[in-house]
Amino acid sequence: MKAYIMLAPLACLALTACGGPRTPGEKAAHERHENFEAIGDTFKGLGDALKRDKPDIAKIRQDAAKINDLAPRVKTWFPAGSGPQDGVRTKALQAVWSDPDAFGQAAAKFVDAASALNAAAESGDLAAVRGAVPPLGATCKGCHQRFKKKD
Repeated sequence: MKAYIMLAPLACLALTACGGPRTPGEKAAHERHENFEAIGDTFKGLGDALKRDKPDIAKIRQDAAKINDLAPRVKTWFPAGSGPQDGVRTKALQAVWSDPDAFGQAAAKFVDAASALNAAAESGDLAAVRGAVPPLGATCKGCHQRFKKKD
């Protein structure tokens, strides 16, 4: 039994040393990645819901609300010290930090499009929701083209 008590902390220490973000910049980049994954997964779920014969408006409202909630936070996910210039492995390009005005404008467009999608979803008008999806996707694409490494 004593052997297990001694091994457990050592195993935790070894696992911590092997992976995961170590610096505040790496932690911010990791959290940024997770948040963008959540937006992408939610956007895909919303698109899938709209393709159904009878779209579930409650699910669509939930997804639109989640995107709308996350959208204003995007600008905060790129703190100093979390970019490639800092030695952090990230798909974000240096332009996020070197041209903050352009990045801020791109993020503001995303916020506006997310808000419009959320308003359409809240209205329950599926045609309005379908009309709000492409502009939101265009804001994602525009930002990726300028501020993200190609996959």
